Amino acid sequence: MKISPAKKNRGIAVIVALVAVTVLTILAGAFAYSMKVETHLAAHANNDEQMLWMGRAGVELARYVVAQENKQQYDGLNQIWAGGPGAGAETNGPLAGMSLTDFPVGDEGGTISVKIIDLERKVNVNSAPPLLLQQVLTVMGADAGDITAVSDGILDWVDPDDDPRPGGAESDYYQGQNPPYYAKNAPMDDISELLLIKGVTEAMYNGGEDTNSAGAAFQHQKLGFGHAPGEAPSYAFGLKDVFTPFSSGRININTADTTVLQFIPGVDTTTAADILKYRAGPDGQDGTEDDMPFVNPGQLAAVGVNQDLVSKITPFITTKSTTFEVHVTARVANYTREFVAVIYRNGTSVQTVGFYWK
Repeated sequence: MKISPAKKNRGIAVIVALVAVTVLTILAGAFAYSMKVETHLAAHANNDEQMLWMGRAGVELARYVVAQENKQQYDGLNQIWAGGPGAGAETNGPLAGMSLTDFPVGDEGGTISVKIIDLERKVNVNSAPPLLLQQVLTVMGADAGDITAVSDGILDWVDPDDDPRPGGAESDYYQGQNPPYYAKNAPMDDISELLLIKGVTEAMYNGGEDTNSAGAAFQHQKLGFGHAPGEAPSYAFGLKDVFTPFSSGRININTADTTVLQFIPGVDTTTAADILKYRAGPDGQDGTEDDMPFVNPGQLAAVGVNQDLVSKITPFITTKSTTFEVHVTARVANYTREFVAVIYRNGTSVQTVGFYWK
């Protein structure tokens, strides 16, 4: 007698086979995805390493250019380091025809673009004397009471002692904040430290209107100094735009803008405009072939600055820069990374004193 296997057993076998196939398919997909992720991470790590070396290459290029520029008697916006066409010996020297944009690096089509900014176009917040700090706050439109408070606060933050100035503060004040912290009592490493200092508001730091002020509902035109009662403070520029923690401490009259030039004691709006007009040359534009940068402070007589004023402001100014901020954009295919460095020039020796990536 012939016995046939039960149909239900045949159905279970089919289900088991389908489940097995499904599980194997899922496992195979997970394995393939894992391999893809691992490959992507490995490629990403390789790109990061490559980008790091390209960033360092950009800094080395900047060091070379800045060292070559030391042969000039001045540093100005018409020079190659600043993105200008070059001047004097540059046109026949090793920098002739050099472009700092899309500079080729490596064998894989990588490029670096280098932007160099001298920091002597700003005010060194760590070494600025009280007179210079107060001038900055006056030009930005701070109220009379804030000028002394913020100036003293900055000086107390960077000096090594624990003795507060009349308008400033030391650690006993900052320990009462939420959260509490200590006065640094050392030079700033980052300009954002200003936000920790007594009296410095975000509007002062960034520039613009202080929307947190109680007087924001009442607005009218300024009368020329500070703010009228009920008027919300408004600042023409931010402290972060004009201060730097790194520089020689002197302002380069060839690279500073009209705002920073007015920080120099004795230099008013008219004199600052005359300085810009003279150095820009006949075409009235900085960074072009006909620029006429100042070689020494004595040449300010050409814009009507009398000798007494030149003597008074000489300790605050220079025509040569020593400290530069370097921005490097590295690119390979669609991958991009930004790097920033600070370099210091002492004669033909140029050292890197800071390097990080964004």
